[in-house]
Amino acid sequence: MTDTKPLVLVVDDEEAMRRSLAFLLASVGLEARGFVNAEDFLDQHRIPEERPGCILLDIRMPGMSGLEAQRILAERGCILPVIIITGHGDVPMAVAALKAGAIDFIEKPFNDQHLLDVVAAAIRASRERLSALADRNAVLDRVAGLSRREREVLDRVLEGKANKVIAFELDLSIKTVEVHRHAVMEKMAAGSVAELAQMIAAVSPLPRLD
Repeated sequence: MTDTKPLVLVVDDEEAMRRSLAFLLASVGLEARGFVNAEDFLDQHRIPEERPGCILLDIRMPGMSGLEAQRILAERGCILPVIIITGHGDVPMAVAALKAGAIDFIEKPFNDQHLLDVVAAAIRASRERLSALADRNAVLDRVAGLSRREREVLDRVLEGKANKVIAFELDLSIKTVEVHRHAVMEKMAAGSVAELAQMIAAVSPLPRLD
């Protein structure tokens, strides 16, 4: 998934800017897709993302601003890094965008190499985010593959309870708890309780048992 050709989404109301950026990005082997305004972009962009890339987002456009679009993207759970395109007078707004989660901002008129460097850094961050998301989903899939009893044992193991305590709480023999515990460790691909706890902590909170 993360080896797919990166895609840069360019949101800018100036057609000349969109064309210039698309040409520049294509010169280094990146695919670019342009959008005339934030509304058009938000209508067409859907998650989850399956390709590494980033969003070049103009902060000041007719209609919805880049800041508002960034807020909506965050609410949707978008994990693509956002780079803000800003004019000199919009720097305070760009700083606000950074505080809201943008990865960087570039000022117009910008140096081509600087923009490419910022985009390259954003794409590296995108690959890392996609890899982390894949790892998270893999752990959740393993948890979903546990039987109800195994999940009950898992929850209590993570609470640090001994087998005899788990056996008492679930009205099982200690031997049965040991069998379930072994199955949990095997299905979760965990070599130790510490590794298991670290794995689960990264995806918490887990879905509740019905």
